[in-house]
Amino acid sequence: MTTFTLHPTGAFSLRESPEFGFGPRHAAVFDGTMRLAFCVDDLVHQVGVAVTQDGRGVHGEIVGPGAGAAPVARVAAQTARMLSLDVDARGYEAVAARDPVVARVLATAPGLRPPLFHSPYEAAAWCVLSLRWNTRQAAAVRDRLARAHGLPVEVAGVAMAAFPTPEQLLAVPAFEGVPPAKIERLHGVARAALDGRLSAEEIRRADPEEAMARLREIPGIGPFSASLIVIRAADGGTAGAVMGIAAAGGEARPCGARGTGRLAP
Repeated sequence: MTTFTLHPTGAFSLRESPEFGFGPRHAAVFDGTMRLAFCVDDLVHQVGVAVTQDGRGVHGEIVGPGAGAAPVARVAAQTARMLSLDVDARGYEAVAARDPVVARVLATAPGLRPPLFHSPYEAAAWCVLSLRWNTRQAAAVRDRLARAHGLPVEVAGVAMAAFPTPEQLLAVPAFEGVPPAKIERLHGVARAALDGRLSAEEIRRADPEEAMARLREIPGIGPFSASLIVIRAADGGTAGAVMGIAAAGGEARPCGARGTGRLAP
């Protein structure tokens, strides 16, 4: 059994994460475990991760056929990014202690941190796949695509499937229910990922506007999709901005302001 432990800095409640649905992820009743299945950032391995929390930290158990071969440190870092645990949230709590408006927001969902897409690659694929489709339809097709061409895996008793790697996606010439134009654009996303253009590390290091401009060069990725990839897939450092506030000298910066990795008072 391969496991890792993350130690949140600042408040965090795992319960809030699975109950926060967005994109292809449906809100789910929390039963003590958050279940993830994803393509690892190395774009080679696919894993399932069962995430739990207790007084000692947030624990991940890596499961599936590729569990033994997957780089544990990379899976742990990617899981931390997905749960916004790579951000020091104590500054946000400090602002809430002084600002009644922020305090009410914090009290609505105590310990909530913005859950992110598994990766910029998967976020870009979702943007292409969901274009002009409602969320339920797009999520159903994505699940079928993952089960057919990705990696089926059982996570804490639940059957799931990790999204295809870029190489696997490029090997899909057609798929029932997906128009040829979307397949072509999914292939473009896969090639961009293999070229390093969807690296979370590179996106986070870049100026947000420059990062979004480069993402818009990928066919099928427009302004909204580019901003979604930067904020909701790569940049855990803007967690406070995503939640509607980031602290700077006790004042709220605009939602588009770049975070520093710490929400400092």
